[in-house]
Amino acid sequence: MNYLEVTFSETRARRIALLVAAAMFMNLLDGTVITTALPSMARAFGTSAVNLNIGITAYLLTVAVCIPASGWIAERFGARLVFGSAIGLFIAASAVCGFARTMPVFVAARIIQAVGGALMTPVGRLVVLKTTPKHGLMQAMSMMVWPALVAPILGPPIGGYITTYLGWPWIFFLNVPLGIAAIVAALVLFPDDRPEGQQPFDALGFALVGAACFTLMFGVDLIGQPKTSAVFITGLIAAGALLFALAVRHLLTAPNPLLQLAAFRIQTFSVSMVGGSVSRLAIGATPFLLPLMFQIGFGLSAATSGLLVLWLFAGNLGMKSITTPLIRRFGFRGVLLWNGLLTALSILVCSALMPQTPFVVIVAVLFLGGASRSLQFTAFSSIQFADIPHAQMNGANTLSSAMMQLSSSVSVAMGALVLRASTFFHGRLGAVPNVADFHLAFILVAVVAALAVIDVIKLPSDAARAVSRPVAPA
Repeated sequence: MNYLEVTFSETRARRIALLVAAAMFMNLLDGTVITTALPSMARAFGTSAVNLNIGITAYLLTVAVCIPASGWIAERFGARLVFGSAIGLFIAASAVCGFARTMPVFVAARIIQAVGGALMTPVGRLVVLKTTPKHGLMQAMSMMVWPALVAPILGPPIGGYITTYLGWPWIFFLNVPLGIAAIVAALVLFPDDRPEGQQPFDALGFALVGAACFTLMFGVDLIGQPKTSAVFITGLIAAGALLFALAVRHLLTAPNPLLQLAAFRIQTFSVSMVGGSVSRLAIGATPFLLPLMFQIGFGLSAATSGLLVLWLFAGNLGMKSITTPLIRRFGFRGVLLWNGLLTALSILVCSALMPQTPFVVIVAVLFLGGASRSLQFTAFSSIQFADIPHAQMNGANTLSSAMMQLSSSVSVAMGALVLRASTFFHGRLGAVPNVADFHLAFILVAVVAALAVIDVIKLPSDAARAVSRPVAPA
């Protein structure tokens, strides 16, 4: 292959990664942007904002159920067709959401929208993995983790701005032109792949995995709702755990399982799934707790709180330019180990913030915390596919997408759980959390973040060297 062919191939791969990252951002932003619009939407539907929360829950649960089938669908119909169709379904349902004037129509449209989103992200990322050379994987994964880091932070303020100045339907209408542009770009950039096989669909596996994900996520989602019976929540989570065990047993013995678990035998993938999921739980709980502490504990306005939390986003961006050099200099093990401890420390420092703490100190803490969590996300995301053979890439990508969806959803529930545990510890269960409650919650989350490092220790010092080594000159 000559130099021009290599340059074209890598340039095209970067453009594909950027396109998929943009689609992922649109998808993830849609899951968070409507939170600030719920009161306005509830008035339009003639119901309460609490009742309308079902639109968020239905979306998350549908995504969790549908993601496990994305790998089989991509193999059966081809990634380019599935990705484009998923975006088309997503924007069509978005338009229906914007025109909806009754809650049943809105919820039904959100479920259809979630089906498109569940296919869009894993299938798009699969194309990135198949078109990106190993030495370009870190840069590609850096683009892939950006939406997951930024969307939860930017979603609420963007939703508030659109609702205030344009009206809540435009939260959904804006997806239409963006989605059409993404479809056109995919037709130009994505390889014209053909279906890879006619493997039979594992209906039992889909039923078990889907039921396990639905039950577990529904159970953890109810943790943040204090009026729900603790016995009911415990029963749901226990049932989900049992279904999960049955699903794993089936997947290990079925001749053509829906999810290929063989990727867990590869150490780098296993560490990224176990340690990475634990890390994401802690990192994802932080943006949930910070605005609550600033508003409820410190008495700051929602606008001031939002501006402070944006410094997490600034830290994310500030780290992007030096992420690759750091990993190439110190290796994945060194970065994941020491930056993992730094991430835990940055969360722990939040437990020392007080209402009288100068804003410049709070900004510095949040900026450094955003930088460390960005580096950790990118490192875990890059290492997970470093040693995966091409034949196992689809199965590993589907597993990763399902685990990421589950851990991201559970992280918010964990934030609510540690906050309730803190009020219980202080003998104030059911009361409005105070500063001391938030401080203890951040300590507990920091402990979880530190636990993620344990799985990293067993990595060899040269783990995923094919991904982290510098590119040799042409």
